[in-house]
Amino acid sequence: MVLEINTWNMVKFAPYYLRVKQAGKSVNTKTLSYIIKRVLLAVLTVWIVLTITFFVMHFVPGGPFASEKAVTPAVQAALEAKYGLDKPLMEQYWTYLVDAFTKFDFGPSLKQRGRMVIDIIKDGLKTSAKLGLIAAAWATVAGVVLGAMAALKRNTILDRIVMVISTAFVSMPSFIMGSLLLLLFSVKLGLVPANGETAKGLILPIITLGLSPMANIIRLTRSSMLDVLGQDYIRTARAKGVAPAKIIFGHALKNALIPVITYIGPMLAYIVTGSLVVEQIFAVPGIGRAFVQSIINRDYPLIMGTTIVLASLIVIMNLISDILYKIVDPRIDFS
Repeated sequence: MVLEINTWNMVKFAPYYLRVKQAGKSVNTKTLSYIIKRVLLAVLTVWIVLTITFFVMHFVPGGPFASEKAVTPAVQAALEAKYGLDKPLMEQYWTYLVDAFTKFDFGPSLKQRGRMVIDIIKDGLKTSAKLGLIAAAWATVAGVVLGAMAALKRNTILDRIVMVISTAFVSMPSFIMGSLLLLLFSVKLGLVPANGETAKGLILPIITLGLSPMANIIRLTRSSMLDVLGQDYIRTARAKGVAPAKIIFGHALKNALIPVITYIGPMLAYIVTGSLVVEQIFAVPGIGRAFVQSIINRDYPLIMGTTIVLASLIVIMNLISDILYKIVDPRIDFS
C-alpha cells in the first residue's frame, strides 16, 4: 500500500519536477551564455582600445628617439630598424597584435634599455595591486558602516555629519586631496614620508585612493538601507518581536548591500585609473606611474603594454561585478 502511494505521488508530481529541473537548466544556460558573451565583448573592447592607441600613438608628430641627444639620421635609422619601427605600419600593427594576444609579449622598452615591457608591468602591478586592494577594502568597510549608521540615525546630527563628509570627498578630485594630505602630513607635520617607496610611505596614497569610493559607498548604503527599512517584511519582523540586531544584520543590511556590490566594479576601475595621478604625486613605483612616464618619454611598447593591462583590468572588474550581482540577487535575468 505504501509502495502504491509513493508510486502515485511520483507519477502525480513528475511534471512539476521536470519543469523545475528544466527551469534550473534554463537559468544555468542563460548565465553561461551571458558570461561567454561578456568575455567575448571584453576581448573586443581590449582590441578596440589597443587599435586606437596604436594608430593614434604613431600618427602623433615626433618619435621615441626625437629627444635623444645628438642623434644623427643614421643612428636614428639604426635604432628604428633594431626595434622594428622602420617596417610598414600595418605590419607593425599585425605583429604586435599577434604577440600581445597569443604570447603576452609587449616587446622591449625603448627607454629602459635591456628591460622587457612585461617585466616592468609585473613590477608595477605588485605595488599597484597592493595599493588598490587595501584602498578598496578600507573604503568598502568604512563606507558600509558609516552609511548604515547614517540610515539608522536618519535626520540626526550623526547623519548630517556623515553626509557632509561624503559630499565633500565625492566632490574633491584625487589629485587635490592627495596634494593636501601630502602638504599637511608630510611637509608640515612630517608624520609620514613624502614618497611611496616604503611601506610607511604608502599610507597617504591608500587613504587618497579610498576617500572618494568610501563616500560613494556611504551614499549608496544609506539610500538603499532607508529603502529596505521601509519594506513590509521589515515592519512585519518588527511586529513579531524579532530582535533589532537580527533585523538589521540578518535582513536589512544584506539586501541593502546589493547596490554596493554593483559598485565594486566601477570602484576598482576608479582606483586603477585614479592611481595614475596618485602614484605620480606620491612617487609610488606602480603601474600608474610607469604609464605616465611612458607617455612623457614616448616609450611606445610600454604605452601599449600598460594600456592593454589597464583596459583588461577594468573590463574584468566590471564582469566580476555583474556576476556577483547575479549571485547575490538570483532574480536578475541575464536574458
